[in-house]
Amino acid sequence: MPQSSALISGVQSLVVYETRARYFIVGSNQAQTKHRVLKIDRTEPKDLVIIDDKHVYSQQEVRELLGRLDLGNRTKIGQKGSSGLSRAVSAYGIVGFVRFLEGYYIVLITKRRKMADIGGHSIYKVEDTSMIYIPIDSVRVTHPDEARYSQICILPYFYMIYYCWCILLSSSYSYDLSHSLQYNLTMLLRPWELSSTVEPSVDEEHSSQSRQDSFDIFEDEGLPMQVVNGLKSEPYLKYVWNGKLLERVKDIVHHDWLMYIIHGFCGQSKLVIYGRPVHVTLIARRSSRFAGTRFLKRGANCEGDVANEVETEQIIHDASVMSFTAGSYSSYVQVRGSVPLYWSQDISTMMPKPPIRLDQADPYAYVAALHFDQMLQRFGSPIIILNLVKKREKRKHEKILSEELYPAVINLNQFLPPEHCIDYIAWDMARYTKSKLCNVLDRLSMIAENVVKRTGFYINRSDFYCHTLRPDERWGDVGGHITPTGRLQTGVLRTNCVDCLDRTNTAQFMVGKCALAYQLYALGMIDKPKLQFDTDCVRLFEELYEDHGDTLSLQYGGSQLVHRVKTYRKIAPWTQHSKDIMQTLSRYYSNAFSDADRQDAINLFLQVYQPSEQRPHLWELPTDFYLHHKSSMALAQERRSYTYWWSEGVLAFLPVAYDEVACKDNMRKVKVKRVNRYDEAIDIYTEFFKPYELTSFDDTFCIAMTNSAREFMPKTVGVDPSPFTVRKPEETGKSVLGNKSSKEEAVVQRKTAASAPPPPSEEAISSTSEDDSEEDREDDGSVSQRSTPIKLLTESGDSTRTHEQQQLPVRAPYGINLDELPADEDLLIYQDPVSLFQEDSVYATAPPKVDPDSREVFEGHVMTGQGQVRSLCREDVLMYREYIKNRYM
Repeated sequence: MPQSSALISGVQSLVVYETRARYFIVGSNQAQTKHRVLKIDRTEPKDLVIIDDKHVYSQQEVRELLGRLDLGNRTKIGQKGSSGLSRAVSAYGIVGFVRFLEGYYIVLITKRRKMADIGGHSIYKVEDTSMIYIPIDSVRVTHPDEARYSQICILPYFYMIYYCWCILLSSSYSYDLSHSLQYNLTMLLRPWELSSTVEPSVDEEHSSQSRQDSFDIFEDEGLPMQVVNGLKSEPYLKYVWNGKLLERVKDIVHHDWLMYIIHGFCGQSKLVIYGRPVHVTLIARRSSRFAGTRFLKRGANCEGDVANEVETEQIIHDASVMSFTAGSYSSYVQVRGSVPLYWSQDISTMMPKPPIRLDQADPYAYVAALHFDQMLQRFGSPIIILNLVKKREKRKHEKILSEELYPAVINLNQFLPPEHCIDYIAWDMARYTKSKLCNVLDRLSMIAENVVKRTGFYINRSDFYCHTLRPDERWGDVGGHITPTGRLQTGVLRTNCVDCLDRTNTAQFMVGKCALAYQLYALGMIDKPKLQFDTDCVRLFEELYEDHGDTLSLQYGGSQLVHRVKTYRKIAPWTQHSKDIMQTLSRYYSNAFSDADRQDAINLFLQVYQPSEQRPHLWELPTDFYLHHKSSMALAQERRSYTYWWSEGVLAFLPVAYDEVACKDNMRKVKVKRVNRYDEAIDIYTEFFKPYELTSFDDTFCIAMTNSAREFMPKTVGVDPSPFTVRKPEETGKSVLGNKSSKEEAVVQRKTAASAPPPPSEEAISSTSEDDSEEDREDDGSVSQRSTPIKLLTESGDSTRTHEQQQLPVRAPYGINLDELPADEDLLIYQDPVSLFQEDSVYATAPPKVDPDSREVFEGHVMTGQGQVRSLCREDVLMYREYIKNRYM
């Protein structure tokens, strides 16, 4: 079966050339070896005329084409003073085409920054854009309100780009960001040779036509071509923000010109485990449906889309192996979103907390059924709802939502099979925080443990042999769908409060922390699926989640997070209280004075509202309710069943998500292109390492990203370098770097925080929880063996420093006592220099076996050294043939 690989976009940089009557856009791949050309007519005042010949040009052919265009568009033949073709702008991609009341604009990405790397696929942040008006001035029909619309459309970039931590749009030229890692990797394992969507490549047809007259030195060899299936999947349009802007041209131009971008957050950090790099990536995808600001978008619309819906995915992978097929990758997905009911808040009263009101009665949970049907299709079952709104209030406010949501879930569950019912967990997090006897994070960790065990997580490898050597009883309880190549996450946790900001972000962090422990255990990085606070690993993960929460809160609420993880741990510094007050005031100001303008900008950018001379202007509308509730303008022709409220075919594949099943409907959504194994369109090695460029090692992204060893690990000599060792707050790398200015130090007796008594267990603090198991107590106690007392002796006037360090116990870094002699059976295993264990990781080895081909290669090298050159074999001729064709022909 041929291998499968994601297709790399052939257009990664653009140059826009301008003539009197046309725009010519030259798109190039990263290596500048293949080019495409778009021609845009500028003589049409209100129509968009684009011509794409779908031909792939070489660098020499593009130069000749631009030379002919320059010569043909000069005012006088032979005149050299005035150029007929001028360079307008350089860009990295096309966001889309938009029209208000006059002609079309083209929106280009003019500045980008790399944010993450997943398996060699780079993810970029859009930092700046440019809008170019297409029609020439002689045919332009001016309108007095055109300037106001164009200014409104720039607002999303103004509000979201110029906050340095706020990610507006993220894009990738080879990785589909609208889908999860689980979808993208399982798609590569499908049998695409049986698919009916496999078609001959258009590039191959054009390239064969252009080489009809060329001389092929291999035309008589008759050597077979090694084929790889190049895959290009359709994006999940719910999380694509420029889908409407590309709708006008997606059926006209080649798919390499189309760049689908998401709105949300993307962050990546490096966790160093004894020198082994593990990348921790956090991606948040904000829904483009029913999108808006805090008080202006609440609840759900008539199509089941909820406000502030964000899908958060954490990806863990061993960065020492880049390939998707040979590397180890794991991911976990969770969702946040507003309560799926018809509800809103009236902001005309200028109150900090406007009263909640139910806009429509929904006795049969129709809108909730539409929403959970979407979730069953994308995530499978079980769907677990974690409702964090208040239960007890003097005056009903948040409680109104719980009283409506719980009956809706009960009504929907009575029609589902019992094993696929929606789970509902209601917990008053705000009330629990006020109690002095209860610990919020301890309670959340219990909920997270139960959730992760039910949904499982994704990993692309089967269990390692280390799980047999160091078994853990919790590992056997993890859910999900087990496959021969690993396991799939089935179901998802859906967390909500009223705003889905502060409380939701803390709850998602605790669930992500629990999932991170299981992911690291599954990758063979730790011996127990449990992580403690105040370790380098958890601090790094907490920092990622705080950036994630600040970004989403800024986009939806207008300010950063008010309550953070440290707030619920009750270890926040006293200065944090004043910062929380300022964030609250900033959020209130944004909601009261700027949210309306931001909502107009979002409606215009997403093309929810399309300007027309026959309809009122956007700023004249009293409300945008009718723009987001399309069924309110007309009666529905067909109403869905109240009992069979799920889509056809969804239940047949549960608990696996319907979108990830290899059925005919899903196979049609993927374009398959048979390409040569050495084709640049699938060469991720060349795409990532760029051997044709001279780059500085210090400027590479892997050096610049946050590093646990550099940012969090103490710089004192003799400290346990494990990122899973508990440390005191003053022992982190950042605090140590901050104290370097003190030149005279007294005698300091330090110990790692692991030598101190372990923190009180979650269940001991919580008055309503059960006692800790003996095994957990043993796990916590075993960490305390990693004590490292160190004396730093400094004398005044003497620059020398003596370090007296107690030697680390041999058991500390390795988990076994190396002082003891190995058993006899272990000695028998290591009689040979190669391990005979089962496959344990990507570094697994096997006893050496020299096959005849390898022996022949070695003998050929020896003979060549002696001056006896052997003739090339058939495979060498094939390789040389492909190299010559791809490079020179």
